[in-house]
Amino acid sequence: MEASFNDKHYELVVACKRGDRQSQFKLYNLYAKSMYNTALRIVQDEAEAADVLQEAFIDAFTRLDSFRQESTFGLWIKQIVINKSISSLRKRRLPLQSLDEEDEIAEEETEDSHIEWKVEAIKNAIHKLPDGYRLVLTLYLLEGYDHEEIAHILRISEATSRSQYLRGKRKLLDYLVN
Repeated sequence: MEASFNDKHYELVVACKRGDRQSQFKLYNLYAKSMYNTALRIVQDEAEAADVLQEAFIDAFTRLDSFRQESTFGLWIKQIVINKSISSLRKRRLPLQSLDEEDEIAEEETEDSHIEWKVEAIKNAIHKLPDGYRLVLTLYLLEGYDHEEIAHILRISEATSRSQYLRGKRKLLDYLVN
């Protein structure tokens, strides 16, 4: 059974495909803030996130004819934003430590999970993480990708994705506890 998507902005997308600039502006305004936040979580720089957002929308509107509306416009533009954000990080030479499949790390559950952290403390701790840890942690926890998808997006092994996630999670907890 195929998944069915009900895109509430279907008519706006159709109008954009016809070249309606007002519809493009409306679509931009509907998604710009959330897509900027997605980019900012990944690149950790406001100016760079703004650049990523701009490039993503230019790319989306340029390639809108190839959008077959098999998913929502929101899902489609989010994938573009994430890919552009990752490309931006790669330009900075994002270091990811590669691991062999045999070096997988077992996930540990922490007893401190019941502690309520303040949002600002968590944001600051995430910001302190090395790019590799932060990127995988963001894609996994905040964007909802699984390790197979992250491995595909970042062109790394699933084991590397899992280890980056687990190490990032440990380091994040260390930052929050100390």
